[in-house]
Amino acid sequence: MTKSAPNPMALLAQIDMDALGRLSQKVDLPALLNAASSMSDGQLKQLSRMLAGGQEDKHRALPEANGDFFGQMDTLTDEERAVALTTRQFMHEHVAPIMNEYWSRDEFPKQLIPELRKLDLLRKIWNEDGTRKPNATVVEGLVTLEACKVDVSTAVFFGVHAGLAFASIALGGSDEQKAEWLPKMMDLEAVGAFGLTEPEGGSQVSQGMRTTCKRDGDSWTLRGQKKWIGNSTFSDLTVIWARDVDTQEVRGFIVRAGTPGYRVEKIGGKIALRIVENGLITLDDCRVPDSDRLQNVQGWRTTAEVLRLTRAGVAWQGVGCAMGAYELAVNYSQEREQFGKRIGEFQLIQNHLVHMLGNVTSMFALCLRLSHMADSGTMKDEHAALAKVFTAARCRETVALARETFGGNGILLENGVAKHFADTEAIYSYEGTNEINTLVVGRAITGLSAFV
Repeated sequence: MTKSAPNPMALLAQIDMDALGRLSQKVDLPALLNAASSMSDGQLKQLSRMLAGGQEDKHRALPEANGDFFGQMDTLTDEERAVALTTRQFMHEHVAPIMNEYWSRDEFPKQLIPELRKLDLLRKIWNEDGTRKPNATVVEGLVTLEACKVDVSTAVFFGVHAGLAFASIALGGSDEQKAEWLPKMMDLEAVGAFGLTEPEGGSQVSQGMRTTCKRDGDSWTLRGQKKWIGNSTFSDLTVIWARDVDTQEVRGFIVRAGTPGYRVEKIGGKIALRIVENGLITLDDCRVPDSDRLQNVQGWRTTAEVLRLTRAGVAWQGVGCAMGAYELAVNYSQEREQFGKRIGEFQLIQNHLVHMLGNVTSMFALCLRLSHMADSGTMKDEHAALAKVFTAARCRETVALARETFGGNGILLENGVAKHFADTEAIYSYEGTNEINTLVVGRAITGLSAFV
């Protein structure tokens, strides 16, 4: 079928006549019209946009920033998507308006706790008896993802309480201990902390734990220090891990706030996770009754199981932090103008954005698969370690590109990306440094240990 010839007069009728009048003062308009009669349809449309001053393009609706480019949320159940949406709304309504203030104050906004309680998120992850829901790791990951898109510190508060502290009692506590603490922790009536890392050891604490415990009648005496303990400045209980001086076994204890010999000093001067209140805990002949020793702890094996459960959550932190930074960068690129154009029209900026989106998409897919493996019981240490290695590194790269997209404005707290940029440094370092996790994976794939 022969294509009909374009109608030059119909196309010319679309031209802004005021702009055409201004143009006639600068060019030979009859010659231009004569040339227009021989232009192609595409050439005439381009001329029309030019004469209209680009107004049509400027007012064209642009796509919303969407870090879930492959629609991976669509593969989830209705319940799982509902949890993600609830968390997203909470973060935007309650956290986003105040987070910069509390970042500057180096303080956790404790008024958020009653609001978090209303979401009842722990019951989406845990059963009342301390067992986990069938899709617990997926749900926990989605909560972490949505929280970290806005503020990583809020996710850390929740992860320490609902993950590390809660899991320690659920996995290592007696029925009586679980009955006493788990309902209150589920309702956020009692806030938990987790004391494992020490001033002289993070990665090596499994073999070189310096905090000690010694049986003394019907109680135990704890001595030593724990460092970087999130929530510990205001927690109602802190799970303390210590080495038995008599048996050399690792034991866990529930240390209640106000216990004599238990002192917490808030760590200041941080550049990352400033909203998280990390503490330096000193145990100076701290006496804990045997009834508060976690009765079912089986040495380091129980500690390692707790860490295995939560390492997937830290990998999700990297996904959320990177996705939040990417979406901020997309929005900024659609609004910020330089040299008469939005910076999103520059090739180098688009290259940054596409690189970021590739990172975010692959991180999301990896963590979603990891969570399904965890919930099915097939996840091993090396799987969690690989996810942590990959997401931490790609998050670091992504937020750096996002901050670069903002130019000088990227270092301003008000623009959001600076906080993501700083928080990434904590994600990269805790729950096993990238070097340690790399060696865990390397040992699994080669069958050879490179640990010194």
